[in-house]
Amino acid sequence: MPSKPPIHSDHYPQSYYFATANALEPQPKLTEHIKVDVCIIGGGFSGINTAIELAQKGFSVALLEAKRIGWGASGRNGGELIRGIGHNVEQFRNEIGAEGVQAIHEMGFEAVDIVKNRIKQHNIDCNLQMGYCDLAIKPRHMTELEADYQEMVAQGRGEGFTLLHKHQIKEVIGSDCYSGALVDMNSGHLHPLNLALGEARVARALGVQMFEYSAATKIIKGQRPTVITEQGQVDCQYVVLAGNAYIGHKLESYVGGKVLPAGSYLLATEPLTQAQCDEIIPKNMAFADLRIDLDYFHLSQDNRLLFGGLCTYSGKDPKDINAALRPNLEKVFPQLKGVKIDYEWGGMIGIGANRLPQIGRLPDCPNILYAQAYAGHGVNATHMAAKLISEALTAQAERFDIFDKVQHMTFPGGPTFRSPMLAAGMLYHRFKDLF
Repeated sequence: MPSKPPIHSDHYPQSYYFATANALEPQPKLTEHIKVDVCIIGGGFSGINTAIELAQKGFSVALLEAKRIGWGASGRNGGELIRGIGHNVEQFRNEIGAEGVQAIHEMGFEAVDIVKNRIKQHNIDCNLQMGYCDLAIKPRHMTELEADYQEMVAQGRGEGFTLLHKHQIKEVIGSDCYSGALVDMNSGHLHPLNLALGEARVARALGVQMFEYSAATKIIKGQRPTVITEQGQVDCQYVVLAGNAYIGHKLESYVGGKVLPAGSYLLATEPLTQAQCDEIIPKNMAFADLRIDLDYFHLSQDNRLLFGGLCTYSGKDPKDINAALRPNLEKVFPQLKGVKIDYEWGGMIGIGANRLPQIGRLPDCPNILYAQAYAGHGVNATHMAAKLISEALTAQAERFDIFDKVQHMTFPGGPTFRSPMLAAGMLYHRFKDLF
């Protein structure tokens, strides 16, 4: 196995994605004073795609990344492109109304289309493969999947969806752990770091100025905000905060206090034989189960099993990712017991208290916008957030305002105590998953 540098070093983690990344084109460090229309803080999917959307509309854009492009969750995640935005959107009906709830449901499908269209339009090499399954473990999971399926059929969105019961599950997965599945051929999986790198090339071709190792250290608010870095500064008309779990409480406490960094981790096996692949995942789909503490997995282009999960809310990484996550892999696929693990890695995703993406403006400075807290569904939701921000900056803020109306709780206790408090709260939800 390759050596394992610290997960949170300044360099890309030694993940499978890094090992198979397309050209890693370094970007300069900001060392001067520049002026643009929009300064974006964060070089992941949210920031890159906001830059693309705005540059296409004629804005001049500078993007500041504290580490490398795609260094955070965008380049480390499970690589699953799944429909839907938020969890239990019905809970927000009193704040955004029935039309707002329906709009978010529709955006959950649109978000996937944005990603697919961007890949196709710009010929981005990121191994996109369609086909995804939600997996039921408990009877109530199957009830939820049946309700989802019936609702989509009633809305005329049933094409590409198939409900599988226990006796049919072997059609898609060689595991005895599940009681049913909802197949979605409109969702799928991809290589997330190569998607981020490909989109960054698109942004640069549109004239976006990108800077790496250029962390924003201070924002001076005003009619024309100024973003300060260690060796430079950006004067602009608008600022977009797109750092998600890595934005930091110190840079902007209003945004930082509403998102909790939670750890998620992955393994990549050695390449499997074609016979093994056909046995465990015969149709090359991606999967996730419906538990709070879920497993998610799919095959890579070179026939490795990429298996993730083990979400932690304590702020601490496991000492040995392989030892912690392998039992889950071997429970799902006992036929792979003892398989060699070539890569193990992890990173931080952003989670809010209500698990709806947080997209809005700062109350004290409306020309500073933000997007964060995708709760593990960021591949699609980031792209939708980018489109909504670009709409808001071109006087088409109706859909942006749906999200901006939702009140998001600030985690109590500040940076020191909010992780242990949420960890305790998540124990309750894990306990509920037992029944």
